[in-house]
Amino acid sequence: MIVLGIETSCDETAAALVERRPDGTGRILSDVVLSQTDAHAVFGGVVPEIAARAHVEMLDGVIARAMADAGLGFAGIDAVAATAGPGLIGGVLVGLVTGKAIALAAQKPLVAVNHLEGHALTARLTDHVAFPYLLLLVSGGHSQFVAVDGVGRYRRLGGTIDDALGEAFDKAAKLLGLGYPGGPQIERLAREGAAARFPLPRPLIGRPGADFSFSGLKTALRLAAEEIAPLSDRDVADLAASFQATVTEVVRDRAANAMRAFSSPVYGGGGPPKAVEGAGAMPTLVVAGGVAANQALRATLDDVARANGFRLVAPPLRLCSDNAVMIAWAGAERLVLGLHDGLATPARPRWPLESLRREEAA
Repeated sequence: MIVLGIETSCDETAAALVERRPDGTGRILSDVVLSQTDAHAVFGGVVPEIAARAHVEMLDGVIARAMADAGLGFAGIDAVAATAGPGLIGGVLVGLVTGKAIALAAQKPLVAVNHLEGHALTARLTDHVAFPYLLLLVSGGHSQFVAVDGVGRYRRLGGTIDDALGEAFDKAAKLLGLGYPGGPQIERLAREGAAARFPLPRPLIGRPGADFSFSGLKTALRLAAEEIAPLSDRDVADLAASFQATVTEVVRDRAANAMRAFSSPVYGGGGPPKAVEGAGAMPTLVVAGGVAANQALRATLDDVARANGFRLVAPPLRLCSDNAVMIAWAGAERLVLGLHDGLATPARPRWPLESLRREEAA
């Protein structure tokens, strides 16, 4: 099964072709991503209108290149998968309408993919992870722990009650006068700074549950910066290091709680649910989303996973940020179960991952 994937939910215009084999393994045939970072950097964040306009201008060429890289025409694919949400609605519409047009013209099935499900299932392509597993999805718009029981079967175990982690990184970088996107800037400077210099608060650490809160941390960073202004280069590096160290401690604490919840009798009715594929294997924590590229965060998650009897799986860095490979793969995973969508399928600015279970049950 070969699926064309289209991703336009934010500021990456992307297309890819992925093959899913009968044994459940996969192969990336092409992967094209056109980033708009430079266009938005001057504004300190993504401008929806600029993003949508760029998708309109670039998507046809990106798809043509992906098809050429794979050496295929539309007759050689089995389906079209396009992000239908959540995301910036203008961008989502561009990709979804394009996907519908190709599916109609080529007489191929359309799979309207939840962008978050694309992130959730990527590890099954890259590392052949068996269901069920625990997912930490961390990006600019989402921070949540989800139990992944199967395709379309998700249980939210915890999430942010205010800012997402990627958003917090971007806002922290902006407060420190750094560029956009903020995550890589903070990570780079943190290597040079003294993380112990600024004792920032650790929101929700030690409390039950797996929820996050980052807005208070952002405020504390601002107050610390204002107290010593004007900032020297050393001050900025130390603040960045303190911020990143605080974030990783919070994630460590929240991840430990999420792993205990995933393994509890309450979750599975007598312990962690047996894997559909490969029962008895070590439970898996998967980290996905753009913030999963942060090496300090990965190291912390690997450590806390080992301490709780889990193994950590993190997709390659290029598949952590938004891409069309994950959309094509999610489309293939759904299509093999007989799940596809009509041309009237709407674009959605909001589409919680856990709602997929209810929709399919209906």
